[in-house]
Amino acid sequence: MKFLKLFAPVRRAILFACLTAGLATAGFAQVAPSSYGGNQTFAVGGMVSGFHLDYGKRYLGGAGVYVDGDLNDHWGLEGEANWIWLHQFADTHFSTYLGGPRRNFNVNGNLRPYVKGLGGGGLFNFPYNYARGSYFVLAAGGGLDYHAARRIRLRLVDFEYEYWPQFSFGAIKPYGVTFGVEYQLFGCASCEPRRLGK
Repeated sequence: MKFLKLFAPVRRAILFACLTAGLATAGFAQVAPSSYGGNQTFAVGGMVSGFHLDYGKRYLGGAGVYVDGDLNDHWGLEGEANWIWLHQFADTHFSTYLGGPRRNFNVNGNLRPYVKGLGGGGLFNFPYNYARGSYFVLAAGGGLDYHAARRIRLRLVDFEYEYWPQFSFGAIKPYGVTFGVEYQLFGCASCEPRRLGK
């Protein structure tokens, strides 16, 4: 039974990804006015992360998945599930399941800077498996994507600052950096990479 409970966060992440995909498509099913719409896309990606955890002053690594739903050229939704367990000490590790809006900034060429604001939940495993807790988490961040090939974007860098306000021993503020790659499943307004200056 304990083995099955370990997969509960994964089930939540998959459900969250499906809901995000549904909102990104159903909410924008009609043709949007040309002044701001028509570029809806949906992509899934994988990432590797490194975080500084102020509980125990440790640097931890991990991996995760994310989904991007672009509503138009400037606004989108992002959801992510991140499992941070590498380099843990005494079984102290955590995972987060976050989602929220993202603002894209279009520049010449294939670079796309963005900022994001996320909210959701976090699971924390305390030293020596003494206890597990689930907490509300807020996060802010930004990064830079690169359109490398048809339907492929590289997440060159993503910075994220998290705030766990209700943590058991006082608020904690993990922060970290992420790198990843995503595949665009549908929506093809920008499938082909652009050349600089075009």
